Amino acid sequence: MRSLPRSVQAEAAARDLAARYWAVRARSRALIAPLSAEDACVQAMPDTSPAKWHLAHVTWFFETFVLETREQPFRAFHPAFRELFNSYYNGVGRQFPRAERGLLTRPSLAEVLDYRADVDARMAPLLANADSALAATIELGLHHEQQHQELLLMDIKYLLAQNPLAPAYRGAAVRTASVATPLAFVPRAGGLVEVGHDAAGFHFDNETPRHQALLQPHAIASRLVSNGEYLDFIRDGGYDKAALWLADGWSAVRAGGWRAPLYWREIDGAWFEFTLHGLAPLELAAPVCHVSHYEADAYAQWAGARLPTEFEWEAAAENAPVREAQDEDAQLHPRATAEDAPLRDLFGAVWQWTRSAYLPYPGFRAPPGAVGEYNGKFMSNQMTLRGSCCATPPGHARATYRNFFYAQQRWPFTGIRLARDA
Repeated sequence: MRSLPRSVQAEAAARDLAARYWAVRARSRALIAPLSAEDACVQAMPDTSPAKWHLAHVTWFFETFVLETREQPFRAFHPAFRELFNSYYNGVGRQFPRAERGLLTRPSLAEVLDYRADVDARMAPLLANADSALAATIELGLHHEQQHQELLLMDIKYLLAQNPLAPAYRGAAVRTASVATPLAFVPRAGGLVEVGHDAAGFHFDNETPRHQALLQPHAIASRLVSNGEYLDFIRDGGYDKAALWLADGWSAVRAGGWRAPLYWREIDGAWFEFTLHGLAPLELAAPVCHVSHYEADAYAQWAGARLPTEFEWEAAAENAPVREAQDEDAQLHPRATAEDAPLRDLFGAVWQWTRSAYLPYPGFRAPPGAVGEYNGKFMSNQMTLRGSCCATPPGHARATYRNFFYAQQRWPFTGIRLARDA
């Protein structure tokens, strides 16, 4: 019996998937272009990973979850890579300890790039003939790689910030003066709202099921908190007033000696900020960045406000356009914008802390198998963030996206949007 030819629609979908694959893979390679082999090997703290490891891990994803299931016969590039570059998938096998990834001087960066090239060559024929199940796994792998592109920039920034030379990831940015618009609180009605992804287009499993949430009347800030406003908090002794802080936050302040956001530096009475373009004078109108959930909550208390819930944020952003970085400079440093909209900088500047714990939605079930470990098993002891940041790759942001970090973490591109009860 002759098989029917593939439909025009299926062939177009395969071409689109292949184009996305090569574009995403090329962007990862471009992101490491400014790095030396030494830069790409070092791990500055247990929460971060070497750039070389990021490149290998996202390649491991395609080798493990695509090639291993479809390639005939399957041949591993290197058998040991299955353990070395497995992040947390217990269903796949053992993992090399996360905190020791910086000890992996071998394989070299050159060998990791050879690994990527080998897997890409083996993926090519599968891309041309992917069925719906395979296409879904490849699409997940591409969004997974985009997440690691963002993490790679966060991790490189933290690494370079440890160097007294304050080296730049890229050359000096063309800095344009900006002025923070007056902050206003936009009233929002309460009531039942639909939240979560509606299953049209790609989404992660933690964005579903779509369900109803009850909102109380509230107001949400028209823009993000600026560096200048956060500097007022510092000058008013915000880091010395225990009453502003959650108990765990106050402990973190004292244990870490926190006096300002992570990359701020006070030099001869003037404030500077370390960016991926190097050390620069603090831009007062830019959104404050690299603050923990504890700092965001304390600032909100000081300002007579609170953080929004993730559902308040999503309802406000439901019909908002997704603003993405248009060039590398915009991706490397958060900037204030002046678009004509009631709520500004919902996307493209900093991830915004909410007061919502990262928990499963009603009816959530993790998918079966190792891929089901992607999000579900982390739904404890973390806080939800919404929006996107200056390092988020194009096409990766949406209103239902749920990011999550631990409350004390400051190295991601995280900032503050305020809310108030009505």
